[in-house]
Amino acid sequence: MLKITKTAPDRVDIALEGTLDSDGMRAGLDDLLRLSEGMTAGKMLYTIRDFSFPSLGALAVELSYMPQLLRMIGRFDKCAVCTDSGWIGKAAEVEGALIPGLEIEAFGLDEVEKAEAWLAD
Repeated sequence: MLKITKTAPDRVDIALEGTLDSDGMRAGLDDLLRLSEGMTAGKMLYTIRDFSFPSLGALAVELSYMPQLLRMIGRFDKCAVCTDSGWIGKAAEVEGALIPGLEIEAFGLDEVEKAEAWLAD
């Protein structure tokens, strides 16, 4: 399941749980692109629970959206990733080091308040 919620004019929350198929990926990415439209200096809270690798169809959908996603990422300055998986947190921080202008910080699922404070800072 991939759920996208706009919680403020400059903030989007993403919740990913379990396995993601191509239909779920397409719907989630469409929501993300639509809800982040017009944002500047945006913030994102990305919560990942019980991660299972997406289906091959979901990965193909994500690849087909890559041009739009690369343009969209410029709308955001900060992304807090809350996860129950240490390797996902490390991967997110490495990704943040590779994307100019986007600061990514990883937190545990028990650190949502800390992540919220970091986003607000």
